[in-house]
Amino acid sequence: MSGFRNIVIANPCKLQYKGGYMVVRREDDTTKVHLSEISSVVLQSNQVFVSAYLLSELAKAKVAFVVSDEKCDPVGQYLPLYGAHNTSKRISEQLDWGEPVKKRVWQRIVRDKIAHQADVLHARACEEQGKMLRDIVAEVRSGDTTNREGHAARLYFSSLFGPSFSRDDDTPLNAALNYGYAVLLSSVNREIVARGYLTQTGICHRNEFNQFNLSCDFMEPFRPLVDRVVFDNFDGDFTKETKLILVGMLNQGIAYRGGTYRVGSVISLYVADCFKALSRRLSVDEIESFDVV
Repeated sequence: MSGFRNIVIANPCKLQYKGGYMVVRREDDTTKVHLSEISSVVLQSNQVFVSAYLLSELAKAKVAFVVSDEKCDPVGQYLPLYGAHNTSKRISEQLDWGEPVKKRVWQRIVRDKIAHQADVLHARACEEQGKMLRDIVAEVRSGDTTNREGHAARLYFSSLFGPSFSRDDDTPLNAALNYGYAVLLSSVNREIVARGYLTQTGICHRNEFNQFNLSCDFMEPFRPLVDRVVFDNFDGDFTKETKLILVGMLNQGIAYRGGTYRVGSVISLYVADCFKALSRRLSVDEIESFDVV
């Protein structure tokens, strides 16, 4: 479903298309990358010329294209309008998903997320708090009606980043987390659109102003990956090097299905499992879990 390269463009250049390749032209050299190898392209410079021909071919190849602002923070994404040959059928299926199965899939997603948060805490010398999160996993009901996700998040972030940490603060640490989440969201968006579904119609997230409600649903179990990368690499300032590490996160290997898979590949397979469960082609209990540490 996806290529294996997440390409970051950080310097002035021209991006063009030729014979199946994205051509990167700089003053001193030229680089070519075949579109079949590319999972996403992230622009971290405003001094980039992009040809319409390339954008068209990227859409056909289902490659996510992310644009950043003057601070190199992601602010926009270009996705194909038609990700699958049977998009109309997939959208009809999506609109017919019943509330019971949506609540069951959301329960599974929340359980996976909290379990991964527990693993991160345990691996980062917060064993007691990790055990507390493990106990919360079993308390998550269908649809998470008692908001165990929110309760776990408060314990998790205060344990990982300190009791004074708040996700609402405008700090370099939160900027790093938000950047990583944006990279993650881009990858999930790509997988949803490539399968012909709508990112706007979620199973839990239903904000009328959010274009990516379903993507926000499916990305939740992967958020602890971003937290781990930021915790391990953040040194007090959100630097260019940290951004490159976060983009490269999608190429890291994690344990999955008895082997080691790239994060980008696991996202693709996990999203596919969720769709199968929502369409009742797979039991919710059969959605494959993965490791984050």
